Amino acid sequence: MSPEGGSVPDVGAFLLGAPKSGTTWLAAALEQHPEICVSNPKEPNEVATHKGTFGRDNSMPDWERYVSCFVGEGLKLDCSVHALACPVAPQRVVENWPAARFIVCLREPVSRTLSHWNMILDTEEDKQNGIDWSNFSDAWGDDRLRSETLYGASLSKWYEVFSADQFLLIDSSRMRSEPGAVLAEVGAHLGLDSFEFNLEAVRTANTASDRRPLTVFGKLLKGVASMIPGIIKGPFVSSLQGRGINVYKMPVLSSERKGRVGPIESEMAQMKSEVQTDLVVLEELTGFDTSVW
Repeated sequence: MSPEGGSVPDVGAFLLGAPKSGTTWLAAALEQHPEICVSNPKEPNEVATHKGTFGRDNSMPDWERYVSCFVGEGLKLDCSVHALACPVAPQRVVENWPAARFIVCLREPVSRTLSHWNMILDTEEDKQNGIDWSNFSDAWGDDRLRSETLYGASLSKWYEVFSADQFLLIDSSRMRSEPGAVLAEVGAHLGLDSFEFNLEAVRTANTASDRRPLTVFGKLLKGVASMIPGIIKGPFVSSLQGRGINVYKMPVLSSERKGRVGPIESEMAQMKSEVQTDLVVLEELTGFDTSVW
């Protein structure tokens, strides 16, 4: 898979998960550790064919761009969380980084799915991609939502090519209840020296209040921003994030979120049935305790 005569970055670890599972908070916290080089942008989306909820690209990785996503010293950590559900990613990773370590953030699957669904409707990302997820049953029937939730099915592909001791599975609720313990476990799993994190400096990200549909001006600004190299815009973005400022919440760039009623029980029946079956697979495969879910 590697280009002849080319090179790939010496990635040592991957942060995997699914949208709304705490990966943004964890990546932001780990950026403080001097022995870790967190990918910039957080999700390079080069190794996996899954480039987000809707984005799919089966082309080979752009290794030159991928190398540029790691600036600084320390263990290189790729935080492309959608790689967890990607069927191609495990084989690509093992071919290039067989000794890699993995941090997997898992959230109670029903609440995660509903949060993800609401996020897509809030940002109108479904309509931007030519589909309609307003009916939950239709959204669950779309593999781009369902595959993110079926952790057992996704991890089965990873465990086929990597050993169990390369994985650290974390219940995302622990990031709120015992963040220090979680960060200590991550550091130990990655073989890093102990470090005193400044938890007050890590702001909660990706909250519902941040999810506002973009106006024409907001889409234009986002498009322009996406073309600016991360090394240039990175310091500016980090400064704004550190102060809890989201420019896209400005009225001229986005509009108010629409209120909605959640799906009724009958609309969630299929999801809950599939989730229960998948959790059995997850427990048998990894030993991860899902009883509290």
